[in-house]
Amino acid sequence: MNSTASSLSPASPLLLEQRSLPWQIMAVITGSLLLALSSYIEVPMIPVPMTMQTYVVVLIGALYGWRLGAITVLTWLGQAAVGLPVLSGGSGGALAFIGPTAGYLFSFPIVAALVGWLAQRGWNGQHIALAFSAALVGHGLCLMLGAAWLTTLMSTKAAMAAGVTPFILGAILKSALAAATLKLLSRRRITTLAR
Repeated sequence: MNSTASSLSPASPLLLEQRSLPWQIMAVITGSLLLALSSYIEVPMIPVPMTMQTYVVVLIGALYGWRLGAITVLTWLGQAAVGLPVLSGGSGGALAFIGPTAGYLFSFPIVAALVGWLAQRGWNGQHIALAFSAALVGHGLCLMLGAAWLTTLMSTKAAMAAGVTPFILGAILKSALAAATLKLLSRRRITTLAR
């Protein structure tokens, strides 16, 4: 194995790929519950509230890896689609997937997969600047896809003003928080492995 390949992490930080199917199922359930809880932490804004969902989506991707991260987010969206109160403010149901938040919701599994893919290539808690960059790229993709959907409901200028600009600072702060969380978890994992 060359030095570049050995410096990359081929598995997610939680090593879920190496766990049994019941472990993976429990991880998916736990992740979907964390996403549901993050939906209740919100700052009301129009037309889309700011929540901690993207923070958790980014963490799930980085910790679970791209495949299981995307599956977890899709599971949570499936719960929302059947009407469970797992979205912002306890909402759920099919209408969420055609309203102003639809673009953001559809971006979440893509964001989890992208951040997971980057984390598995070293953009993780072992390299805090790269972890921050991965989270920021994920948040940026979410805002772009959310705004793209909003342009079907309003002008491009209005979509940017309502669906991107107010969320930029939050995206930066949540990316920094995600990177710090990943760094902390990385240190704990290294300490545990050293024992």
